[in-house]
Amino acid sequence: MSPDVSSIFRPGLLDGQVALVTGGGTGIGLGISTLLADLGAHVVIASRKPEHLAGAEAGIRARGGAVSTVALDVRQPEAVKAAVDGIAQRLGRLDVLVNNAAGNFYAPSATLSANAWKSVVEIDLYGTFHCSQAVYPVMAAQGGGRIISTSMTLHYRGWPLMAHATAAKAGVDALTRTLAVEWAPQRIRVNAIAPGPIPTEGVRKAFTPPADSGVPDVFAAAEAKMAEYARKGIPLGRWGTPEDIANMVAFLASPAGDWITGAIFVIDGGEWLAKGGG
Repeated sequence: MSPDVSSIFRPGLLDGQVALVTGGGTGIGLGISTLLADLGAHVVIASRKPEHLAGAEAGIRARGGAVSTVALDVRQPEAVKAAVDGIAQRLGRLDVLVNNAAGNFYAPSATLSANAWKSVVEIDLYGTFHCSQAVYPVMAAQGGGRIISTSMTLHYRGWPLMAHATAAKAGVDALTRTLAVEWAPQRIRVNAIAPGPIPTEGVRKAFTPPADSGVPDVFAAAEAKMAEYARKGIPLGRWGTPEDIANMVAFLASPAGDWITGAIFVIDGGEWLAKGGG
């Protein structure tokens, strides 16, 4: 997160708010965590991997942000509930939940193991539901809140070797719309963001296909000819960044998002449309 990104928004925009960001220690999640903290929120970063928490916490503290961490596996509903209850008791409220935890990788559908399917669907879809359900009583009791979940664009057109992830993210889209309608009376706004190609280190590892799969390694190609690939494949002419996604999350978390619920925002520079999504 570059130091001047928060200047897009009013200083102190999120003062007094508490935000929980799952998978918030690296990549897009870290970009989101950093910007929300820059804008005044106390950010609680959750991750299954403790090694991701310490560095993220130190980085945000160095910028003057309020931050704490919790080790959490979103696949475990009891642990999720305990973590959310602990945050509410310790900090007094919970205003924003960002469901960003995900687990994706390339695998042929014909040989995808039951455990591999289960792992991704449980993290991406079940985890989104577990966390959303856990924050509901807290947000309802305080008079409202924001739930922002991370989807993707690949299931809008189909994507070989990603049946588990595309199915899970399609479920996230459907869940977003359902919860938005169901929880609107409690003034809980439920939206999703669908990032396009953002070449973080984690994405590079997850989305590099096997050498014998026949699927193009777009990130390796981009590393070799970044400008050429962006010019040809992304209408806006560049790769996305965690800051691009964080900006939309901050917008939805702010008062500007008061009348937005049930929406899924594609943030990809027009990439999926250019590849036949329209």
